[in-house]
Amino acid sequence: PRAVPSFVLFQIAALERQIFDFLGYQWVPILANFLHIMAVILGIFGTIQYRSKYLIMYAVWLVLWVGWNAFIICFYLEVGHLSQDRDFIMTFNTSLHRSWWMENGPGCLVTPVLNSKLAPEDHHVITVSGCLLDYQYIEVVSSAAQIFLALFGFVYACYVSKVFLEEEDSFDFIGGFDSYGYQAPQKTSHLQLQPLYT
Repeated sequence: PRAVPSFVLFQIAALERQIFDFLGYQWVPILANFLHIMAVILGIFGTIQYRSKYLIMYAVWLVLWVGWNAFIICFYLEVGHLSQDRDFIMTFNTSLHRSWWMENGPGCLVTPVLNSKLAPEDHHVITVSGCLLDYQYIEVVSSAAQIFLALFGFVYACYVSKVFLEEEDSFDFIGGFDSYGYQAPQKTSHLQLQPLYT
């Protein structure tokens, strides 16, 4: 219960990320964020209800979450063969939408290019200039923050689930069966069944 404020921080960070991914129509991150929000709720429930299994499931999810955020960092920094201009992984290859921060980053000036032959149907071409921080780096910082929070949450979930499991193992059932030499009550002679003759 004392850790619930840290879970609130995890939830706020996940909701912030979800909002900006919705604004950019980034469908794959939206789905991943939704699963992460559900996992954080599971972690909160496991902490409040003293359920170590839920915390273990939360810890397993956090390993996947770190991997996902590492992929996002690699994607936006175009590590290896990944390319933002060629790969539309974040939208399930259904649209040309990009990060919301591309056009709305701090200090960015967006200028539409009129009559561009490069624009696909129902899209327009823009130029973005004057950004104080490019959108790729905003996405990288956001993912790095998620990794940091996930590592903290993983350590917390492992520690608390271990404490819960130790408490379950040492729980003493009404004085304990072993400590007092529990024996089942014996039948007394007046309770024994007697044959009935008619």
